[in-house]
Amino acid sequence: MNPFVIAAVVIVLLIIGPMAVKIVKEYERGVIFRLGRLVGAKGPGLFLIIPFIDRMVKVDLRVVTMDVPSQEVITKDNVTVRVNAVVYFRVIDPEAAVVKVLDHIRATSQISQTTVRNVLGQSELDELLTQRDKLNQMLQKIIDEQTDPWGIKVSTVEIKEVELAEQMKRMMAAQAEAERERRAKIIHADGEFQAAEKLAQAGAIMAKEPVTLQLRYLQTLNEIATERNSTLIFPLPIDLISMFMNRGTSSQLPGKTTK
Repeated sequence: MNPFVIAAVVIVLLIIGPMAVKIVKEYERGVIFRLGRLVGAKGPGLFLIIPFIDRMVKVDLRVVTMDVPSQEVITKDNVTVRVNAVVYFRVIDPEAAVVKVLDHIRATSQISQTTVRNVLGQSELDELLTQRDKLNQMLQKIIDEQTDPWGIKVSTVEIKEVELAEQMKRMMAAQAEAERERRAKIIHADGEFQAAEKLAQAGAIMAKEPVTLQLRYLQTLNEIATERNSTLIFPLPIDLISMFMNRGTSSQLPGKTTK
């Protein structure tokens, strides 16, 4: 065989060989087009394509972590906030991700920004601050439904940060302080009410059983003595003092003579 022919064949194989042999990694898929028509997705591993006839587009199947740029949102109660979020998604249908959308990552980013503005704009500020899990699930569901025709699966959407104006922060702090003061006053008033009820019950019992008043006097003396106080206070019954006062008043009435 002519050595020139052999050399030409070897040169052609060296040029065409790398173009025909394709290697796709475990986390990738190769979408094959033959003369512009979709053939299918292949991989992972090594396979051959027809040079100059087949064209392969590699698609990464790993989870993509995408930051949603800070969005200015006007909430339902007319409060302006800036919100940023993060979206986790991956390609589950390589063929749809190549054929049905030009750039699936950029398209997912744009639809995520629009959805964040729309959903959070229909929520109140208190809901945005306290019900993050509910809003995250709502965002994930809406974005996933819109990207499903592109072969994209959105697994998680998380609101990272909510930025408020300084004036709004001061107003919220004043509101929280007023709320705490209101609760403290209610608790104090409730304590006074309960104390008054107990005192009324104690007074009723003492009125029925006068001896309990004497026992209370003795208990008070015992409490004072345990404090190592040098001053001893002995309480006198009001009835005893009233008896002497009444006796002194009756002796000074006109028409009364004392012997």
